[in-house]
Order: sequence, then C-alpha cells, then structure tokens
Amino acid sequence: MARKQHVRPAVARYRPARFNDLMSEFPAPQADPPERGHRWFAAFYALQSRMAERRIAPWRRELLAGLRGDVVEIGAGTGANFAHYPPEARVVALEPDPHMLQRARSALDALGVSNIELRQGPAEQLPFADASFDAAVSTLVLCTVRDLPRSLAEIRRVLRPGGELRYLEHIRGDGMLGRTQDLIKPVWKWCSAGCEPNRRTEQALRDAGFTIASIEHRKLEPFLPAIVGVAKLAP
Repeated sequence: MARKQHVRPAVARYRPARFNDLMSEFPAPQADPPERGHRWFAAFYALQSRMAERRIAPWRRELLAGLRGDVVEIGAGTGANFAHYPPEARVVALEPDPHMLQRARSALDALGVSNIELRQGPAEQLPFADASFDAAVSTLVLCTVRDLPRSLAEIRRVLRPGGELRYLEHIRGDGMLGRTQDLIKPVWKWCSAGCEPNRRTEQALRDAGFTIASIEHRKLEPFLPAIVGVAKLAP
C-alpha cells in the first residue's frame, strides 16, 4: 500500500516591511497654518486708535525717546509707534496679523523713513539669533500674545546683556475691578481678537527674569489700568 504523502499548505513568505513603506501610511506633518488674522477687528482697531492716540501718543513719544541701536518691536499693530522712533534707532517691527500688517505697512510708507523694517511674525517665535538687539518695544500687545511666558522668554533671548524692554501695557486691576475683568474675560477675548483684560504683566516680567527699572501706573480707560516703563536684563 502506497504511503500517503502529507502536503503542507502553502504559506506566504514573511517579508519585513521597509521603513519607507511603513511611513507612507502616515501623512507627513504639516507646518503651522499661516496666521489668518482678524480683518474686521483690524478695521475697528484702526478707527478706535485714531481717537485714542490723542491721549496715548504722548505716552508713546515719551516711552521711545532716546532709543538707539538695534531695536525689535513686538506686535506693531497698525504702526502707531513708527512716527515716534528716533532716527538713531534701527528698528525691526514684527506683526503676526496680516490685516494689521497691511495697515502698518501703509503707515510706514506714508512716513517715508529708512530706519524701520516691517516683517510678519509672532512674539512666541522670534526669527532672530540670540543677543541680536539692544532694546525691545511692546505697546498694548502682551495682553494678546497667545503664550505670554514664551513671548517674554523670546524677547529675553534676542536681547543683548544689559538690554531693555520698553513697555506700555494694560493690566489686571485690583479689588472689584480685577474680579470684574476676570468675569468678562471670555467675552472680551472673543470680541478683541484674543486680548485678555486681566493679565498680571508686571509679575510676568519679573518671572521672566527682567528687573523693573521704572514703572508708572496709568489708566487707558477708567476700567483699564496700564503700566508704562522699562524692564532690564542684567549686564
């Protein structure tokens, strides 16, 4: 009797997947989307600023007086500071919002000065090497940056030893005013393109390693206290 032969079922040979084959299953990481900006808020802000500048322009002039050397401005907005920079200052002004940037560019073109350069970019990721600037300027912008500690760390990184940050910022008030600002923050932030009315900016400056060289407490509005001054790095 013939012996029955056992036949093994055919088995597909295992082949280790190649790295590129595996990675093709996953989409490539996408870069952060460009800043879309706030078209209508930019238009409203420009209108509101024309009225507010009657009172704030002297503050800006006082704040920027005497600046010289390499200066970076964080959040140039519609360019309200441009007319107040001394000619001795070589300024690079950054603004992330494309609609604000367009208005700032118009303001810069109207001035016709050669010591100010305007670029698009956020405070949280400054496109400069370490120790590139003698001074930084921040006016009514630290209330709106998405990440305040990171923004201040970036400003500190690009400043040279002994560099200074000149600031004009609205802040959280004391007592009932502060509690009211806390309460209205969600609505305020939605209506104002991310602006937060209740940031403790003075303390944030200290936490970031700055020394407060000068500070004055003022009021942008009865319900909106502000600080104006200079914060410095150690030499």
